[in-house]
Amino acid sequence: MADRDATPLDDPVAASLRGRHAHLARRLGAAATYRAEVATFSSVPAEPDERAWADLARLLGPGELADLFSSPATPPSGWEPVFALDGRQLIWGDDRIPAAPGDVTELGADDVPDMLDLVARTRPGPFWARTREMGAYLGVFDGGKLVAMAGERLRPPGWTEISAVCTAPEARGRGHAARLVGALVARIVARGERPFLHVAEANTGAIALYERLGFRTRRTVTFRGFRTP
Repeated sequence: MADRDATPLDDPVAASLRGRHAHLARRLGAAATYRAEVATFSSVPAEPDERAWADLARLLGPGELADLFSSPATPPSGWEPVFALDGRQLIWGDDRIPAAPGDVTELGADDVPDMLDLVARTRPGPFWARTREMGAYLGVFDGGKLVAMAGERLRPPGWTEISAVCTAPEARGRGHAARLVGALVARIVARGERPFLHVAEANTGAIALYERLGFRTRRTVTFRGFRTP
């Protein structure tokens, strides 16, 4: 696959909110975040000043979560640390394009309750009632029940993030995750973009799966969240 400028992946939240997800954004001055129930991710400039942090605090409100995703920017004193999680950013680095499987279904608004139930049981990461508006989500049903899904989340220019990859405990070991990721890769590449994803460093099983599927590590990251004053 031809090389593509990966600079937008240095701050994929900001790049998404400025571009493909501008319609899902809330802004105040130099700060931006997603609309309620879409995502908790927020952004400030690469070298934020006091005004930028004040804009974000006003945008989110007092005592709210400022999920800075992989941004290295550190808020001023008075912002309570909530979490820090080491992870990786991986990009699609294979010339092979997976064949789209026939047993996956595109999920819609009517599927949101089942999607939220699956997320609650499997905890793949942040997912809310409107997260599916960020991109296409695919699922696998067994006996009319949603047992696996994956979808598109951040959308920086030229790239699409694959996220919410999860399988119900009773349906694991059947290759659902690999087929869903493969189907999303095929869709993303077909429209001239390149897939990427994020994974917690401790999730060694997922890292091994993604590497087998053709992803490679671009960089290590730390996901961090803070409580606004």
